[in-house]
Amino acid sequence: MATRTTADRPTIALDLYGPVGRSAWLDIDWREHLRWVKVGGRWMNVVDIGPGPDVSAAAGTIVWIHGLTGSWQNWLENLPFFAQTHRCIAMDLPGFGESELPIEKITISGYAAAVDELLGVLGVTRATVVGNSMGGFIGAELAIRFGTWVEKLVLVSAAGLTVEHQRNEHALALLRRGSGLLALGTGWLASKSDELARRPRSRLAMLNVVAAHPERLPAPLVAEQLRGAGKPGFIDALDALTSYPIRDRLGEITAPTLVVWGAKDMLVPVRDAWVFGELIAHARVVVYEDTGHVSMLERPAAFNALVEDFLET
Repeated sequence: MATRTTADRPTIALDLYGPVGRSAWLDIDWREHLRWVKVGGRWMNVVDIGPGPDVSAAAGTIVWIHGLTGSWQNWLENLPFFAQTHRCIAMDLPGFGESELPIEKITISGYAAAVDELLGVLGVTRATVVGNSMGGFIGAELAIRFGTWVEKLVLVSAAGLTVEHQRNEHALALLRRGSGLLALGTGWLASKSDELARRPRSRLAMLNVVAAHPERLPAPLVAEQLRGAGKPGFIDALDALTSYPIRDRLGEITAPTLVVWGAKDMLVPVRDAWVFGELIAHARVVVYEDTGHVSMLERPAAFNALVEDFLET
């Protein structure tokens, strides 16, 4: 590992890209940890994994929130590591993964309220929140509105800054008119996920905007990411991302915050990492070189060690 300075900002160069060896998540029977929880009158698909009654008490609770087009499987390289010591709760947000669409229109504030309600049902009163992309946006909103229970906050390539005030009515209308074709296309993608993930060229074509080197990620991990794409909440969630400014409220976050980014993020520019770091009072920024939008999957060993250290300090 080497620390460099790019444009007067420190970045970290890492040797390892992607998981090394057999990933722990492959040996977990996830059906034992999945449950349906009713939130806002709709069923939410939730993973609840961590120390049980036969081991020592959990060191705390970590809540994992995925991004746009994502699902709880976005955290497959992280959940087994942290579940050794912490209760880990990851959900499919309403309208994504296997969760039902919400009754009300999708909004960032509505998603934050849904996560808050979920944790209330699960008996969680204090937790660290980790969010990627849109999930980071939701995590920041949680820390502002429900700060009494957000102990620490981890923002991984969080949305909310560059997208503000960029709502495009015409583009959204086109997406809505083509939603049927979009669903067919992504449905086909999900059905072919294993086949596509086996080929490095296909992995590159499917995820080249998301990851710096998707062809170097393991096929089973990529297949799980592809299966989560194309869910019915996508268009309304995209609309929500661009119509809810948060910049002026970031100063209200009091929880210690870790901001993690990839220098090659093509979806949310790395300059946003430094803005989050400047606007949140107790924030530390870490940027990985040669890394894209999903550092928790691209650099899992370094990411897990970084978050573990953050939790212990």
